[in-house]
Amino acid sequence: MTKVLKTIPFVLCLCLLGALQTAFAQQGKTPSGSRKYYVHTLTKIADPVLVALSENQLKATMPVEKTKDHYDGREEVTYLEAFGRLLSGMAPWLELGPDETAEGQLREKYILLARKAIHNATDPEGADFMNFTQHGQPLVDAAFFAQGLLRAPEQLWEPLSAETKANVIAALKSSRAISPYYSNWLLFTGMVEAALLKFDGEADMVRLAYPLNKHKEWYLGDGMYGDGPEFHWDYYNSFVIQPMLLDITKVLKEKERNMGRDFDLFLKRAQRYAAIQERLIGPDGTYPIIGRSMAYRFGAFQSLSQIALWQQLPEKVKPSQVRGALEAVIRKHMEATDMFDEEGWLTLGFYGHQPEVAEPYISTGSLYLCAEVFLVLGLPKDAPFWSDAEEPWTQKRIWSGGDATRDKAGK
Repeated sequence: MTKVLKTIPFVLCLCLLGALQTAFAQQGKTPSGSRKYYVHTLTKIADPVLVALSENQLKATMPVEKTKDHYDGREEVTYLEAFGRLLSGMAPWLELGPDETAEGQLREKYILLARKAIHNATDPEGADFMNFTQHGQPLVDAAFFAQGLLRAPEQLWEPLSAETKANVIAALKSSRAISPYYSNWLLFTGMVEAALLKFDGEADMVRLAYPLNKHKEWYLGDGMYGDGPEFHWDYYNSFVIQPMLLDITKVLKEKERNMGRDFDLFLKRAQRYAAIQERLIGPDGTYPIIGRSMAYRFGAFQSLSQIALWQQLPEKVKPSQVRGALEAVIRKHMEATDMFDEEGWLTLGFYGHQPEVAEPYISTGSLYLCAEVFLVLGLPKDAPFWSDAEEPWTQKRIWSGGDATRDKAGK
């Protein structure tokens, strides 16, 4: 009898431990918990960059981790990489604006930080004035910066002072000094010109139209573009190509320019690519590590996130299954204990700190392209993406013995 009594507390402890483990495992699995997790993760990534830049301290405090065979000049380009890429991914969430909710108040904090950061990044007299002209890389991140402004015009452009707006326009125009490579880089010139067309009222229409025409030529079928004339099996259709084609032609459509007529064509192809991306996500949140720039981590799913944000997912892809799939990917990466350094900056790697995975053009600032996965936070909390009950994504459903409806290639 004594032995039985002694075992009861132990059994109760085991039960309690099991209950706690279940509770932690389920955290974020409800629609509201899922959104809180996305917001928490985005702000964790954003904090070091925006806080430092808002105080004109980014260059003084951000580490510059590079590969052993790094390209020269990384210290001169990495800061615009960090800011432009982060802003591009964060912008739709900020565009929702502040409100009386806890999340709305948090957004207000980051909106104000972002506006200060925009001012400091483009102020020629400021300590954190960024390089838009030297080396080739600034063209890339001028484009991401421009994309961020286009994704949040009401919060990140309209409230800026006349002086800051003039500085932004001057900075974007100065990036014209850089010639793009004959590849996805053509879209960077187009992205900059699209922002100038929207915010300055004029643009170099040749630099804007040429990348669109070339990418129509480089379309290979089934939702996939070549990176230039050649096909590369990597995630650049998501890192750059599909989202920028859409964002550029969206501006052209709004401005009633001829090339805006291609918007629907690019959207149809992006929808097919989104379906493919959703199918790449395994039941446990892993996905194939293929091709260049895998140190951008879950930024590989920008295209899927954008199509979900625009509520244009293919008919058989439910918003809540994409919510679960992207959350699984984010959680898988975030479980690595060395994804961040002691000060909260991202480290080179894919699953944690793995500098050997990074190309010579990648440094600390480059890594903030991962923020692109959070585009879906631009959907209000009552949108089906956030409010619908959880649904298993394709691989999770099939590998558990569920419906295995045939996939069909697009045109």
